[in-house]
Amino acid sequence: MKRYRFKKIDAFAAAGSAGNPAGYVRLAPGEEIADHEMQRIARELKGFVSEVGFLREGTPGECDLSIRYFSCEREVDFCGHATIAIMDDVVHSEDRFRGRESLLLRTNRGVVTVLNRTGEDGMVYIRAPEPVFSGACPNIAETAAALALGVREIDPAIPPGVVNAGLETLLVPLASLDACIRCSPDYATLRAFALAHAVDVVVVYTRETAFRGHDLHTRVFAPTFGYLEDPATGSGNAALGNFLIRENLWTNRTLVIEQGPDRENPNIVRLLRPDDGGLMFGGRGEVRIDGEYVLSTGVRPGQPE
Repeated sequence: MKRYRFKKIDAFAAAGSAGNPAGYVRLAPGEEIADHEMQRIARELKGFVSEVGFLREGTPGECDLSIRYFSCEREVDFCGHATIAIMDDVVHSEDRFRGRESLLLRTNRGVVTVLNRTGEDGMVYIRAPEPVFSGACPNIAETAAALALGVREIDPAIPPGVVNAGLETLLVPLASLDACIRCSPDYATLRAFALAHAVDVVVVYTRETAFRGHDLHTRVFAPTFGYLEDPATGSGNAALGNFLIRENLWTNRTLVIEQGPDRENPNIVRLLRPDDGGLMFGGRGEVRIDGEYVLSTGVRPGQPE
């Protein structure tokens, strides 16, 4: 058997919300784990966490730490909520990072900056990968049908968009908060739609919010990763933020996003436009389980093969 340091952490949890669960395997220096073993752990945790992040030491002179992410079905290039959860734990639990203002983290989408503001607003912020905008976008009728919505429930004032800020993300504006809360697509239908249009996730959003002081309400669907909805996300909301900047629909420094199907207790994601450009998403994590993950490696003595 192999034993790995393991935590289950909920990212973006607010006062009454559950957040988004992430698994966290912390690899010690020199500790090895094969790709198929990472995929197996993520598969075994299906339904318990959305993705699992495997964190190891970085390369001196390039980055402090390095991470890979796996969903139950495949490796994920970048996972915002797992990054928030894991980096929040790192700056709280590892002495060498506790007082650092920032650190560098290598992902499959390149090296990203982690900003430690836990002493200021209690959050860590992650610089999203540079956005890539696509001109290809499914037509409105097909998109509405895949989301089990009427065409009139899509906001005609804002065009849909496809942006990659870690994941290929289709952004669909809705006309009302009611439509956003009520949106309940069929998993198989939305998965087929996403695969046909080569998008990883679908974000629906509205400018109507449940609470004063919030800017947007979003829902994020990720059927290509083996589950329907991601309850709180960094990369999906970062893609939306970059799109709004390009469309000149977000001009101030911060954006507060309420996310999820719960009108009364949404998860909260914050976006920040730092002085040096780019976009960062911020949140905190709540550790729910702290222990070991035991990965069996063969037949136990005395058991038949």
